[in-house]
Order: sequence, then structure tokens, then C-alpha cells
Amino acid sequence: MPTIHLENLVKRYGEVEVLHGIELEMADNEFTVLVGPSGCGKSTTLRMIAGLEDVSDGEIYIGGKPVSHLEPKERDLAMVFQDYALYPHMNVAKNMSFALRLQKRPQAEIDKKVRDVAATLGLSEYLDRKPGELSGGQRQRVAMGRALTRDAGTFLFDEPLSNLDAKLRGQMRAELALMSQRVQKNMIYVTHDQIEAMTLADRIVVMHGGYIQQQGTPEELFKRPVNKFVAGFLGMPPMNFLEGEIEERADAVFIKGEGFDLRLDGERAATAKAHRAREVTLGVRPSDLTYDANVAADRSLTLDVMVSEYVGAQSVLLCQCGSAKVMVELNSETPVALGQTLTFAVNANGVHLFDRQSEAAL
Repeated sequence: MPTIHLENLVKRYGEVEVLHGIELEMADNEFTVLVGPSGCGKSTTLRMIAGLEDVSDGEIYIGGKPVSHLEPKERDLAMVFQDYALYPHMNVAKNMSFALRLQKRPQAEIDKKVRDVAATLGLSEYLDRKPGELSGGQRQRVAMGRALTRDAGTFLFDEPLSNLDAKLRGQMRAELALMSQRVQKNMIYVTHDQIEAMTLADRIVVMHGGYIQQQGTPEELFKRPVNKFVAGFLGMPPMNFLEGEIEERADAVFIKGEGFDLRLDGERAATAKAHRAREVTLGVRPSDLTYDANVAADRSLTLDVMVSEYVGAQSVLLCQCGSAKVMVELNSETPVALGQTLTFAVNANGVHLFDRQSEAAL
């Protein structure tokens, strides 16, 4: 499988530059997910790799070979689109074999390839049906099957699950993960859904405003975000942010803000102490807040409960801390009444600090 390298990739529409010098390398047999909010440039990047958008500046290398001047059919890629793009008058077998028939491959080879891919995707019993007779999830699998029959070196996915309902998206995520293990190909996947990114990716590339904010494994990005945007984008419920100031008292370092006064320990205390600017943003994930009525005041947040969302084993509380909103993940068996004021211990290892002005992690 080829390595894909994007070198200083720029995209302009007239005078407007939407991608600003993207540098990215995707390794052999890697499931790479480009994730970010709408308009961040992720789909444009994917379409440039596919050859569906012209490159304004920079170069795309596949297997060490520059390809930005090549037609899409010459790049050894297969693409799955958001809207399936199936031929309604053809049955599943003919949809899946369309590219092979255009290449005039032998019929025996086509039939074998379609049967093998259909078995992989659980479509064997649907080969004679037309797309109109299939569910949304089945049609999406046919679209994936059409790409897989081409046996390309790299597979591109442009938000393939966004048209499906929540339950089916969960099922299809699992099928995609299994397919990735079986197929052993390079896969580049675009989504705005951070759950898809976290569950599918070997490596996540977070984009915002036409720039790559951070790339790495899901665990790296979740535990060590480089800035406030990445920290707030990955994780559900999202990270809480509270504005405060660094204060040194005797031998201790504190973050003090409206409604809280939190003592820092170890490495975080040393980082805060070394930070020249005093104004920072404190980040704490909802899962790093634990109900504990007996915890020390300088190790906790005291919050007013406004909303409690029951989601089965967990409840998500929306609370007030000064003028800021704070979310907490809590065991749903814990009795909580709206309007209560509760104390939550802060996991010292789960504290994140960001510069107030640059929003970079300290």
C-alpha cells in the first residue's frame, strides 16, 4: 500500500484561500480520519486527494509519485460518497461490478470479486435486488462494496454515515472497523462527528479554518490536546472551560475564578507557575468531576444543579459555576435534585490549562 504525502497543500477559490499549506503524511495500512466542523477544509482536502478538486499550490504524493496533475482514474483510489450514488436501474451485483465491467475484466473474475466482497459486507443475499429495495444501511454497504471491488490501493470516505439514523450509524461504525481490519488498505475518512473519529481512527487529524490543529492517536488527542479548540472538539460531553487567574500563595499555586478557587499539584502547578501571563482558561472534562461531599474546598468545584439528563447508566448534569455552565457525568443511581448545590472533586490529572489569549495548551 502506498504512503500518501500532502506537501504544503493550498486551495484557493478566486481570491479566497480555504486551505493554508497543509502538511500531512498517511502511512501504509492506516485508517486516517479528517475531522472538524463544517467549513474547516476536510472534504476539500479529500477531494483534492481524489482529483475532484484542482490543487492551487503544493503537491500530493502517492507512493512517492506526484499525482496532482493526474486524472482521478490514474490515482489508484476508490471513493465512497455521502449520498451513495448508486444506479437505481441496476441490481446490487451490477452496481458493485460497474467499474470492473468498464475495464472489460473477464466475467469469471468479476463474478468472483463481487461474491467475495458481498460476503465480506454481508450482502450475498441481496445481489439480485435493486437499491430501492434496500435499507439505508444496506445501500451504504453496496456503495462501499463498489469501491472494494476495484481493489484500489487507497479508499476515500466522504462522510458516508451522515445520512443514517443514530442506531444505524453505530452499527455501520462497527462494520467499518471490521472491514478495515479485513481489507488491510489505506483508508482516509472525513467526518464532522468526533465519535466516529475516536472509534474508527488509527490517527485523527483535527482541522479548523483550513489549518491542521493537531494529529495523533485518539488517546493522544483526548489526553494531550495542543489547544482549546482540540480539547473542546473531542470528547462527549465536551470539556468544560472556566476562566481564571494564576495565584501563588506561600508554597502553593492556585487557579482562581468566578465561583472557584482550585489548587494545582505537581507538573500542572509548575507549568502554571512558569507561565508569564496570569490569565488562563481551566479545562476539565465532565468525567473528571466526581461527586464527593467531603473533599477539600481547594480540590473541588461547588456547583448548582440546573438540568439532569438521564441516559441509562449515566446521568449528565448541567450545572452553574459563577456565570459559567459546567457539565458533569454522574452515575445515574446517585440521587440528585434540581436546584441542589453539590461538591465535586476535581481529578488532579485531568486538569488542562490554556493561555487565555492564544488558546494554546500550557
